[in-house]
Amino acid sequence: CLAHPDRPPSPVNVTVTQLKANSATVSWDVPEGDVVIGYAILQQRQDGQMQRFIREVNTTNRACVLWDLAEDADYIIQVQSIGLYGESQASKRVHFRTLKETDRLPSNSSNQGDITMEGLDKDRQLQTGEIIIIVAVLLMWAAVIALFCRQYDIIKDNDSNNNKEKAKPSSEHSTPERPSGGLLRSKVTYNDPCIRTPALPWAPVWGCARSWLPAEHA
Repeated sequence: CLAHPDRPPSPVNVTVTQLKANSATVSWDVPEGDVVIGYAILQQRQDGQMQRFIREVNTTNRACVLWDLAEDADYIIQVQSIGLYGESQASKRVHFRTLKETDRLPSNSSNQGDITMEGLDKDRQLQTGEIIIIVAVLLMWAAVIALFCRQYDIIKDNDSNNNKEKAKPSSEHSTPERPSGGLLRSKVTYNDPCIRTPALPWAPVWGCARSWLPAEHA
Protein backbone atom coordinates (compact mmCIF):
# COMPACT_ATOMS: atom_id res chain seq x y z
CA CYS A 1 0.00 0.00 0.00
CA LEU A 2 1.15 3.49 -0.73
CA ALA A 3 1.36 5.88 2.20
CA HIS A 4 -0.95 8.87 2.38
CA PRO A 5 0.87 12.00 1.16
CA ASP A 6 0.06 13.90 4.41
CA ARG A 7 1.28 11.14 6.70
CA PRO A 8 4.89 11.02 7.91
CA PRO A 9 7.27 8.40 6.52
CA SER A 10 8.11 5.28 8.48
CA PRO A 11 10.84 5.43 11.14
CA VAL A 12 14.29 4.24 10.15
CA ASN A 13 17.27 2.74 11.95
CA VAL A 14 15.13 0.88 14.50
CA THR A 15 17.46 -0.77 17.00
CA VAL A 16 17.16 -2.56 20.34
CA THR A 17 19.71 -1.86 23.08
CA GLN A 18 20.01 -2.19 26.86
CA LEU A 19 18.94 -5.81 26.72
CA LYS A 20 18.13 -7.31 30.12
CA ALA A 21 16.16 -10.25 31.43
CA ASN A 22 12.89 -8.30 31.72
CA SER A 23 13.43 -5.07 29.77
CA ALA A 24 14.95 -3.56 26.66
CA THR A 25 15.26 -0.13 25.01
CA VAL A 26 14.01 0.58 21.48
CA SER A 27 15.31 3.59 19.53
CA TRP A 28 14.72 4.90 16.02
CA ASP A 29 15.23 7.89 13.73
CA VAL A 30 12.75 10.11 11.88
CA PRO A 31 13.54 11.68 8.49
CA GLU A 32 14.12 15.42 8.72
CA GLY A 33 11.51 17.85 7.51
CA ASP A 34 8.49 15.83 8.66
CA VAL A 35 6.25 16.89 11.55
CA VAL A 36 6.04 14.03 14.06
CA ILE A 37 4.04 14.43 17.29
CA GLY A 38 4.36 10.91 18.71
CA TYR A 39 5.06 7.25 18.10
CA ALA A 40 3.42 3.84 18.26
CA ILE A 41 5.16 0.53 18.95
CA LEU A 42 3.80 -2.96 18.28
CA GLN A 43 5.44 -5.52 20.56
CA GLN A 44 4.73 -9.25 20.38
CA ARG A 45 6.36 -12.50 21.37
CA GLN A 46 7.49 -14.66 18.51
CA ASP A 47 5.54 -17.64 19.83
CA GLY A 48 2.34 -15.54 19.76
CA GLN A 49 1.60 -15.80 23.49
CA MET A 50 1.58 -12.02 24.14
CA GLN A 51 1.05 -8.89 22.10
CA ARG A 52 1.24 -5.25 23.26
CA PHE A 53 0.59 -1.93 21.58
CA ILE A 54 2.25 1.21 22.95
CA ARG A 55 1.14 4.65 21.78
CA GLU A 56 2.34 8.07 22.97
CA VAL A 57 1.66 11.54 21.54
CA ASN A 58 2.82 15.10 22.25
CA THR A 59 6.40 13.95 22.62
CA THR A 60 9.63 14.26 20.68
CA ASN A 61 11.24 11.16 22.18
CA ARG A 62 12.93 8.78 19.78
CA ALA A 63 13.33 5.95 22.26
CA CYS A 64 11.11 3.83 24.52
CA VAL A 65 11.81 1.31 27.29
CA LEU A 66 9.92 -1.98 27.10
CA TRP A 67 9.06 -3.41 30.53
CA ASP A 68 7.65 -6.69 31.86
CA LEU A 69 9.32 -8.83 29.26
CA ALA A 70 9.69 -12.56 29.71
CA GLU A 71 13.10 -13.96 30.54
CA ASP A 72 15.02 -15.62 27.70
CA ALA A 73 12.22 -15.00 25.17
CA ASP A 74 12.10 -13.90 21.52
CA TYR A 75 10.26 -10.68 20.58
CA ILE A 76 9.40 -8.78 17.41
CA ILE A 77 8.76 -5.03 17.34
CA GLN A 78 7.62 -2.47 14.77
CA VAL A 79 7.57 1.32 15.14
CA GLN A 80 5.23 3.91 13.57
CA SER A 81 5.48 7.71 13.53
CA ILE A 82 2.38 9.75 14.40
CA GLY A 83 1.86 12.97 12.46
CA LEU A 84 -0.81 15.66 12.32
CA TYR A 85 -2.87 13.72 9.79
CA GLY A 86 -2.36 10.13 10.92
CA GLU A 87 0.20 7.40 11.39
CA SER A 88 2.96 6.26 9.11
CA GLN A 89 3.46 2.77 7.79
CA ALA A 90 5.08 0.35 10.22
CA SER A 91 8.82 0.04 10.09
CA LYS A 92 10.62 -3.17 9.30
CA ARG A 93 10.35 -5.93 11.85
CA VAL A 94 13.17 -6.08 14.36
CA HIS A 95 13.85 -9.28 16.27
CA PHE A 96 15.56 -9.47 19.68
CA ARG A 97 15.89 -11.93 22.54
CA THR A 98 15.92 -11.09 26.24
CA LEU A 99 18.65 -12.32 28.57
CA LYS A 100 18.60 -14.78 31.41
CA GLU A 101 18.85 -13.65 35.01
CA THR A 102 22.29 -15.24 35.26
CA ASP A 103 23.57 -13.59 32.08
CA ARG A 104 25.64 -10.42 32.28
CA LEU A 105 24.92 -7.33 30.27
CA PRO A 106 26.75 -7.06 26.93
CA SER A 107 29.75 -4.79 26.85
CA ASN A 108 27.99 -2.32 24.53
CA SER A 109 25.04 -2.02 26.92
CA SER A 110 25.45 0.52 29.66
CA ASN A 111 23.12 2.49 31.89
CA GLN A 112 24.48 5.77 30.60
CA GLY A 113 22.05 5.83 27.68
CA ASP A 114 19.08 4.42 29.60
CA ILE A 115 16.52 7.19 29.51
CA THR A 116 14.29 5.57 32.10
CA MET A 117 17.08 5.09 34.64
CA GLU A 118 18.13 8.72 34.25
CA GLY A 119 14.54 9.80 34.81
CA LEU A 120 14.31 7.67 37.93
CA ASP A 121 17.53 9.16 39.30
CA LYS A 122 16.18 12.68 38.73
CA ASP A 123 12.92 11.79 40.45
CA ARG A 124 14.81 10.40 43.44
CA GLN A 125 16.91 13.56 43.66
CA LEU A 126 13.76 15.68 43.55
CA GLN A 127 12.12 13.58 46.25
CA THR A 128 15.20 13.86 48.46
CA GLY A 129 15.28 17.64 48.01
CA GLU A 130 11.58 17.95 48.86
CA ILE A 131 12.05 15.88 52.02
CA ILE A 132 14.97 18.09 53.11
CA ILE A 133 12.89 21.23 52.54
CA ILE A 134 9.94 19.83 54.52
CA VAL A 135 12.19 18.83 57.44
CA ALA A 136 13.81 22.29 57.48
CA VAL A 137 10.40 24.00 57.54
CA LEU A 138 9.22 21.78 60.39
CA LEU A 139 12.35 22.54 62.41
CA MET A 140 11.85 26.27 61.87
CA TRP A 141 8.25 26.05 63.05
CA ALA A 142 9.31 24.08 66.13
CA ALA A 143 11.93 26.72 66.97
CA VAL A 144 9.40 29.53 66.58
CA ILE A 145 6.88 27.77 68.83
CA ALA A 146 9.52 27.08 71.48
CA LEU A 147 10.63 30.73 71.44
CA PHE A 148 7.04 31.91 71.73
CA CYS A 149 6.39 29.64 74.73
CA ARG A 150 9.55 30.85 76.42
CA GLN A 151 8.64 34.50 75.94
CA TYR A 152 5.12 33.82 77.20
CA ASP A 153 6.49 32.22 80.41
CA ILE A 154 8.79 35.20 81.00
CA ILE A 155 5.94 37.69 80.53
CA LYS A 156 3.70 35.66 82.83
CA ASP A 157 6.38 35.55 85.58
CA ASN A 158 6.92 39.31 85.33
CA ASP A 159 3.19 39.97 85.67
CA SER A 160 2.92 37.80 88.78
CA ASN A 161 5.95 39.54 90.39
CA ASN A 162 4.46 42.97 89.68
CA ASN A 163 1.18 41.96 91.27
CA LYS A 164 2.98 40.77 94.40
CA GLU A 165 4.96 44.02 94.68
CA LYS A 166 1.78 46.06 94.33
CA ALA A 167 0.07 44.04 97.04
CA LYS A 168 2.89 44.48 99.65
CA PRO A 169 2.69 48.31 100.29
CA SER A 170 -1.06 48.20 100.78
CA SER A 171 -0.72 45.54 103.50
CA GLU A 172 2.29 47.14 105.23
CA HIS A 173 0.85 50.69 105.46
CA SER A 174 -2.68 49.68 106.34
CA THR A 175 -3.94 50.96 109.71
CA PRO A 176 -5.68 48.70 112.19
CA GLU A 177 -9.37 49.16 112.63
CA ARG A 178 -10.49 50.83 115.85
CA PRO A 179 -13.06 49.16 118.02
CA SER A 180 -16.64 50.29 117.65
CA GLY A 181 -17.55 53.33 119.65
CA GLY A 182 -14.75 55.50 118.33
CA LEU A 183 -13.44 56.50 121.80
CA LEU A 184 -11.15 54.70 124.20
CA ARG A 185 -12.56 54.63 127.69
CA SER A 186 -10.38 54.48 130.77
CA LYS A 187 -11.58 52.53 133.71
CA VAL A 188 -12.59 54.78 136.62
CA THR A 189 -12.78 53.63 140.20
CA TYR A 190 -14.47 55.39 142.97
CA ASN A 191 -12.44 56.07 146.12
CA ASP A 192 -15.36 56.67 148.49
CA PRO A 193 -14.63 56.37 152.24
CA CYS A 194 -18.32 56.66 152.92
CA ILE A 195 -19.11 53.31 151.39
CA ARG A 196 -18.50 50.37 153.63
CA THR A 197 -16.68 47.43 152.31
CA PRO A 198 -18.35 44.07 152.60
CA ALA A 199 -15.48 42.83 154.73
CA LEU A 200 -16.02 45.57 157.41
CA PRO A 201 -19.75 46.22 157.61
CA TRP A 202 -19.41 47.31 161.20
CA ALA A 203 -16.87 50.04 160.61
CA PRO A 204 -18.34 53.46 161.34
CA VAL A 205 -18.33 56.13 158.71
CA TRP A 206 -16.68 59.34 159.81
CA GLY A 207 -16.75 62.52 157.86
CA CYS A 208 -17.30 61.09 154.43
CA ALA A 209 -15.77 63.03 151.67
CA ARG A 210 -16.24 61.78 148.08
CA SER A 211 -13.42 61.97 145.69
CA TRP A 212 -13.36 60.78 141.99
CA LEU A 213 -10.04 59.44 140.90
CA PRO A 214 -9.09 57.26 138.03
CA ALA A 215 -8.04 53.74 138.80
CA GLU A 216 -4.36 54.43 138.23
CA HIS A 217 -4.41 57.16 140.95
CA ALA A 218 -6.53 55.27 143.45
